[in-house]
Amino acid sequence: MIATLTGNVLMTGPDRAVIDVGGVGYEVFLSSDGLARLPEKNSQIFLHIHTHVREDAIVLFGFLEVEEKELFLILKTVSGIGPKLGLAILSGMPVADLCQAIVREDISRLTTLQGVGKRTAERLCVELKDKVSHLQGAGEGREGVAEKVTSLSAAPGGAVLDTLSALVNLGYPDPVARQALTVVKKRVGAASFATMQIEELIRETLRTLA
Repeated sequence: MIATLTGNVLMTGPDRAVIDVGGVGYEVFLSSDGLARLPEKNSQIFLHIHTHVREDAIVLFGFLEVEEKELFLILKTVSGIGPKLGLAILSGMPVADLCQAIVREDISRLTTLQGVGKRTAERLCVELKDKVSHLQGAGEGREGVAEKVTSLSAAPGGAVLDTLSALVNLGYPDPVARQALTVVKKRVGAASFATMQIEELIRETLRTLA
C-alpha cells in the first residue's frame, strides 16, 4: 500500500493531480481545498496517501495534512459514504469546522455539504461524534479564515469580496475560493495584488483552480 508520496506536481485537473515520482506519474484525487493549496507545476509536494483497492482499479487519494486523511478514513466508516463522497464532504468545509459541526450535531450546517442530506447528516453525528472530537483543533497552526480575509483585503474597492462572491456563485466552496486567492496573492506579490481589479482577480483565481 502507498502511504505517502513525495514528488513534483506534473499536472492538475478538476478533482485530481498527477505527481511525478522518479519519472512515474501517480494520479491522485484530492479535495478542492487540497487542490487549491498545491504548489505550482514542477514544484515538489509531499502528500499523505490512502490507497483504495477495488476489483477493477487501485485509486489514490491524497491529503496535505495527516488530520485530513484521518478524517477521510473515519468518514468512510459511515454507511453510504464511499471515498468519492468522503472527498466531496472534505471539499466543503475545513477539518476543524466539520468536526465541530458533527460534535455539536449541527444538522443544518452539515446538510450544506455536497451529497449530504438530513439522514446522512444525522448518521454522521450519531456515529462519529465521539470519533472526531480530537480533531476539532486541527489546523490551528495554519492561517485561520478570518486572518486570510484580513490578509487579502489589500485589494481595492472590495474586489476580493466581489471575487469571492463570484467564485461561490460559480460553485466553488468558500474556503476553496479563499485559498485560491491566497495563492494568487503569493504568486503575484502583495504590491501587485493590491492593485488588481475584480476581472484580473477572477481570471487569476480561476487559473489557480484549473
